[in-house]
Amino acid sequence: MEFSDFIPKEGLNLVQYSKDKVIDRVGLEVIRNVVASVLTGNNVRNLTEGLTQRRVLLLSSSLIMTYLKAMSQYGNCDQLTDVIRANLKKKLTKEERIYLLWFLGITGKSIQNVIRDDEGFDAYFKSFDENLSEIAEEVKSTYGDITLNVTSDSGQYFMRWPNQIRCLLAVGAQTLTTRGSEKSLYGKMFEKFVMGSVLTLPGFRYIDINDTSSSEKVFWLSEREDKREADATVLIKPGVGIRFDIGFIGKGNTEISLDKVSRFERFMERGGVKSYTSTIILVDTIGDNSRIVEMAKNIDGHILQMSATYWVYELSQILKETCGYKSPIATMRKEDTLDYIRQQMKQVDISVFQQKVPTSIRNPRQKGKR
Repeated sequence: MEFSDFIPKEGLNLVQYSKDKVIDRVGLEVIRNVVASVLTGNNVRNLTEGLTQRRVLLLSSSLIMTYLKAMSQYGNCDQLTDVIRANLKKKLTKEERIYLLWFLGITGKSIQNVIRDDEGFDAYFKSFDENLSEIAEEVKSTYGDITLNVTSDSGQYFMRWPNQIRCLLAVGAQTLTTRGSEKSLYGKMFEKFVMGSVLTLPGFRYIDINDTSSSEKVFWLSEREDKREADATVLIKPGVGIRFDIGFIGKGNTEISLDKVSRFERFMERGGVKSYTSTIILVDTIGDNSRIVEMAKNIDGHILQMSATYWVYELSQILKETCGYKSPIATMRKEDTLDYIRQQMKQVDISVFQQKVPTSIRNPRQKGKR
């Protein structure tokens, strides 16, 4: 048998996660509730941490079971590195390859930054087993010699420090991979759901970017052009628009977002009509000593913290002051807006925001070309 044959299918299914898998797992209603919480000042990372912990622990459990099954085949697994290297040369799925590399302490970032190429891969393995052996001896010297007596359905195993070190390394590599991928996955997914929802609440209608039948009270998501990269664009009325950039960016990193949106053009052309556009930046938190608020003003823009309880109310005031657009939220006492948001979110069809749509304005002159 190959080492990959010991991988439980339940663990293998968790190696890579897509937005669709998350939605199928938790359901749109749960996601809608998370969006409503973000719109009232809660941190999306806190809300999704439970999901991340679940995946990390289920995968960690799967890795331990894989190792125990391997012990029944290879004894103490002294030759495990060679076994896995040989297995990696066989035809494997992407998920199987990632899973096996965790037992060698390798993540995607490790391949990019440490191993880099085949020569680096060979160099890595020359010292790998020696490093593990030295670390096991150091741990033994520090904490004493221990033996774990493990009993499972497949047998009884005795795990001493070398075996435990190998398992801990795999769990650590998996945790780094999983947390990194989930941070990116949840960030991108909820950016679109939050952006679509917060623009639907004031009465804007979600449209295809190339639908030029209306230029009033409409918006689209994810515009990608040579000189600009907006997560959403709103047309208040013909000639007046707003570009949005959203990012669940914490303290110390918000200047990254500002640098990106500073490249937005002040005008956009759509359907032969030129519109003046201003900029609104949505970030999670602004550091106490950050200069980003003043910097945003210098590019005729505004920046809002989604960690603020009434940030949606503040957005409605900006729309009223800069564009003359009065949404229902803008006329309320801010204390009343939270219940209003929660109630209105029950009516928002967030499923439309996950659909794949064109990401750039089609050039009419290219119609008919093949």
